[in-house]
Amino acid sequence: MRVLAVEDDPDILADVKAALESSGFSVDTCEDGEEAWFLGDTEDYVLVVLDLGLPGMDGLSVLKRWRANGREMPVLVLTARGAWHERVEGIETGADDYLPKPFRMEELVARARALVRRSGGMGAPVQRMGDLTVDTNRMTVSLRGVPVPVTALEYRLLAYLLLNRDRTVPPGELLEHLYGDDDAREANALEAVVARLRRKLGKGVIGTRRGFGYFLEPGESGG
Repeated sequence: MRVLAVEDDPDILADVKAALESSGFSVDTCEDGEEAWFLGDTEDYVLVVLDLGLPGMDGLSVLKRWRANGREMPVLVLTARGAWHERVEGIETGADDYLPKPFRMEELVARARALVRRSGGMGAPVQRMGDLTVDTNRMTVSLRGVPVPVTALEYRLLAYLLLNRDRTVPPGELLEHLYGDDDAREANALEAVVARLRRKLGKGVIGTRRGFGYFLEPGESGG
């Protein structure tokens, strides 16, 4: 699942990127408002972590432009502690949550996961579909109650399909959320991840609509 992290402090940005990547996200980063506005307006993200004090264009202006252009991805705003007026203005502008600095990375990850779940209509961290269970907090997968060992890429693919359970996800979109801006991403790499998951989960979990993409099967899983 692809996230954009926007922060002009390189040390904080590196920590945010590391925390989110260790929690199953693919993370793009930038340090100025102009680039943030462009990326958020042209790329698809499941979440944006947005600092307000940015060079080039401040975070509130970036957020206003996104919302004016119909960009609806969840946005978690980072603000200076005590800047209550910024938090109020941010929420009125279209922010979905805010986190005052300094903050613990564990809280940022928890809020990020909650925003992504809610955007996909999932209230609880543990999601079930047929015989498949995915714990989005622990990043674990089980089938009929039996734990299934998965790699980070395999988990990310399952989690994104679960987030989009009501539609068929095109291969190109899946590749973006698996690998982000990695130029090495290729269709056969996606097919390899899907094939590994099908071997682990059996038939009837990940479906294919030829020419359109992949989806999670709603019914019971085969063996």
